[in-house]
Amino acid sequence: MNSQNYALMGLSSRVKYALLALLELASHPASAPPLTIGEITGRQAIPDRYLEQILTSLRRGGIVQSQRGSRGGYTLAREAWQVTLLEIVVLVDGDRKETESNETPTIERDIVREIWEQASGQAQAVLGRYTLQNLVQKRDARKQKNPMYYI
Repeated sequence: MNSQNYALMGLSSRVKYALLALLELASHPASAPPLTIGEITGRQAIPDRYLEQILTSLRRGGIVQSQRGSRGGYTLAREAWQVTLLEIVVLVDGDRKETESNETPTIERDIVREIWEQASGQAQAVLGRYTLQNLVQKRDARKQKNPMYYI
């Protein structure tokens, strides 16, 4: 097995879609009208109903705010540099705690659990260091490297 192609802890589609939607919101000027679900899904190819559920979780978690009415839509509730990727993952996917099992404890199971906890801790540390602003900056830097030319 090629270890470079193996994801120890996968990125759920809910988290992926949340990050894509939040990137759109973080890139949207604060002075402009809020983005609608249709505008976000049109730019990022996210299923509408799925995005509604995700944005509801993010609104309840205080990451986005919604505005009703004909000029309604979504905006970030906080600055992009204040929102960590770990916070987004926990809000969208929930805090994944290991469930109690009826398995008989063994040395081998303890070793596997300890290593998995260490890997999970490292993943959480990385996600806690990155913010939405970091994602916007990385995207913008790549756009500068690969400009699109229109004729």
